[in-house]
Amino acid sequence: MMNRIFLSIVLQTILAVTCAHAFPDKPIRIVVPFAPGGGTDLIARTLGQVMSQELGQAVIIDNKAGGGTVIGTDAVAKSPADGYTLVMATFANAVNPSLLAKMPYAYDKAFAPVMLVGLSPNVLVVRADSPFKSVQDIVNAARANPGKLSFASQGAGTSAHLAGELFKSLTKTFMIHIPYRGAGPALTDLLGGQVDMMFATASAVGGFIESGKLRALAVTTKERSPVARLAHVPSLAGSGVPELRTYAADSWYGLFVPVGTPPDVIAKLNTAAKRAANSDIFKKRVADEGLVVSAGSPQELDSYFKGEVVRWRKLIQTANIKAE
Repeated sequence: MMNRIFLSIVLQTILAVTCAHAFPDKPIRIVVPFAPGGGTDLIARTLGQVMSQELGQAVIIDNKAGGGTVIGTDAVAKSPADGYTLVMATFANAVNPSLLAKMPYAYDKAFAPVMLVGLSPNVLVVRADSPFKSVQDIVNAARANPGKLSFASQGAGTSAHLAGELFKSLTKTFMIHIPYRGAGPALTDLLGGQVDMMFATASAVGGFIESGKLRALAVTTKERSPVARLAHVPSLAGSGVPELRTYAADSWYGLFVPVGTPPDVIAKLNTAAKRAANSDIFKKRVADEGLVVSAGSPQELDSYFKGEVVRWRKLIQTANIKAE
């Protein structure tokens, strides 16, 4: 009897170890909490394509838009903690707890980090015929005419919106925020003269900058962008405005899995994602996003995410910002 029990335990142990080492033995799903076609979708699909080669299994992109990323993210929170379902988190995931009265999950209890994919800038742009030639010009005009200048964004609580709110907070200026339902309508009104400026994504405005329809005044990352079309553009921190020396408002992308996912599975996902993010294919395809690849450890993403939650919560509360 004892021999049978011992044999059973040994077989169970061998099976558990074998299953762990066999991961993955079926397709993996990355949930993108946005509609197809945007920057997050492009980054997830490109990363997934290369990860599939590393893992030997298909990586399927599942777009679940809605609720400011909450719907798709919640679907992952409720998924089995086995490594087969991930979420491509963004800036929105870090600010939602401060913007929304109720959340169906708490990040520290629902998710485990896999990898910070990378960071990319928003770009402060004005029309080509705008009188503003520098960031200092905007600060001077905003101080001389409080409430007269306006900036567009693709929606309340987005990185473009909060980039503008951080600008206002540090420079102690008052400008009107005009939210739109998407970057397209916002840029249409910017080009048409209905708004004065926008903190837009690099991918959304890159073509307009190259064609001369928009003038880029600064990027929102701490340093200049390595992307060729933005290499000549200073950062807001390096724009010469003293109050903006600490300015940083990155867009970012990071992979999370449900909490409880085995550490060895997370390690395999991290290794595959790291190799994918550093591949020539990935870097070439996301170049227009202005993405600076990070591709570090799970702990790096955990630390970065927690820092983002804290610093944006302070601004959101101080400025009394609400989600749409």
